[in-house]
Amino acid sequence: MAGLDETTPTPTEIKLHQKSRVLEIAFADGKRFELPYELLRVYSPSAEVRGHGPGQEVLQIGKKDIDITHVEPVGSYAVQLVFSDGHDSGLFSWDYFYSLGMQQDEKWEHYLQRMKEAGASREPGAFTQRPKAK
Repeated sequence: MAGLDETTPTPTEIKLHQKSRVLEIAFADGKRFELPYELLRVYSPSAEVRGHGPGQEVLQIGKKDIDITHVEPVGSYAVQLVFSDGHDSGLFSWDYFYSLGMQQDEKWEHYLQRMKEAGASREPGAFTQRPKAK
């Protein structure tokens, strides 16, 4: 994973809001994003979630109530988020946070659409039905 894109602003503040399950991140260019923990978990930049190539993404289900239990700085370009389900292999670079923040609405809609198509649920431990054969 490459370091920072020189055009990406650096964060000036990162806050975890445990009650609302939102990571708030402010950047030097004045942009501020509130990224739900669930969004961060289902779009984790790890191979476990993204797969090893285009089209190999793994749909993450039952992550509605996910928490972030720990944030570990990685150099001066990223953080490692540790989620309450034990997932901790994604390195969230400043570039990635910024891009996720800018595309948050589209990413969320895409996630909900994939969930619907799979007959899956955001609820932890919910029964998920197999999609019917067409």
